[in-house]
Amino acid sequence: MDKNSKLNRNMIKKTTYFLSALVVFFMLQNCNTDDIRNIAGPTGGTNPNPPLSTEVNPIDINVDGFDFLDKMQGHWVGRNRVIADDYDFFAFDYRANSPSQIHGIFEGGSMGNLFTSFFVTDFKGKRTIMARNGGVLSGIYRTSYFVMDKIEDNNNGKYFRFVDSRGGANTMFMELRFKQDSLYFNAYTSRLGVQAPASRHMTFKGKKSNLDLAQTAAQEVGFPQNTPAWDFSEGFVEENLYVNPGDAEAQSATFLAQSAQNDVFDLAYESGDPWRIDQHPYLALLQIDIEINPEIEGKSLTVFLSKAPLTDEYGYFVSDESAFNSILLFSELTAGESQFLITYLHPGQYNVNITADINEDGYISEGDITHANQTITITPEGQHQLTINNITVEN
Repeated sequence: MDKNSKLNRNMIKKTTYFLSALVVFFMLQNCNTDDIRNIAGPTGGTNPNPPLSTEVNPIDINVDGFDFLDKMQGHWVGRNRVIADDYDFFAFDYRANSPSQIHGIFEGGSMGNLFTSFFVTDFKGKRTIMARNGGVLSGIYRTSYFVMDKIEDNNNGKYFRFVDSRGGANTMFMELRFKQDSLYFNAYTSRLGVQAPASRHMTFKGKKSNLDLAQTAAQEVGFPQNTPAWDFSEGFVEENLYVNPGDAEAQSATFLAQSAQNDVFDLAYESGDPWRIDQHPYLALLQIDIEINPEIEGKSLTVFLSKAPLTDEYGYFVSDESAFNSILLFSELTAGESQFLITYLHPGQYNVNITADINEDGYISEGDITHANQTITITPEGQHQLTINNITVEN
């Protein structure tokens, strides 16, 4: 399998490692990241490490900042660093799902997922852009809401910051810088304020690819428009906010629930999340059912959704490296799992591939078993099902 570059092999292996990093993110455990190399580079500010404030002062996008939505849409392919681990391949697929919202998700697999959407709303008396970030991991459901509070525009590109809508940058924040076709994206956390100030948890650097996917979605939903996608003009319901043990009040605009199952639908209601998955327009669901034959029994499976086919009509991996860079979602399933539900899925046509890691080396490598390429067309707000029963081709 040397026809596929190290990039392709690393991509599979790093997916496994990133799932373990998600545990840290979802439990919001803090760590010392002062010595982490910041691939995002300087933001252009005069003070690269300003004191972190608890104040929340939204940006008025009627003055500046509305262009963020257009800049953010696209398929971003690059590399990621979570805590101290580097991932040589990573991708986020941001597309519009309404006239004033874009959504992207890392659908991690059996353990859980991680999403961030950006949308127009009214908050604290201003028309602004907020971010909804979170997901579900090992039965823990979390969503947190951030608001744009800072913009810088200079020779380093245009910089945007989003802070926790209740606790400010001291609790959590994310910063994004756009320069030409590149995105630099940092995320900071403090265990919901318990270990404030927030410190860097993730840093991603990528280039925009397959923009036609985002352009198609934008045309379909009439994006972008300066109209609220959701109404937060009255803020949040206080009794629904998560309060850290021992605290008298919430330090973060976060909603949390826990169960034995990764049931995003029931947990959304239990958490008090004001904007649930069933209230998000245009996005779809895809259930994948897998026939586990004796050749792949007990092996880890990775589900890929991509723009270009990863295998040919015989089931052998293609030699075109650009096909692997067209991967939009990559989900690792627990060994023996034969059913998986993909949520928050953008409509469109996908190539679907499932690869069994036969030698358990964490790579796409010689001996791994897969199948002939399969495609599926996802419709807006559709509930789809696909069965793959031919994972028999040894590469």
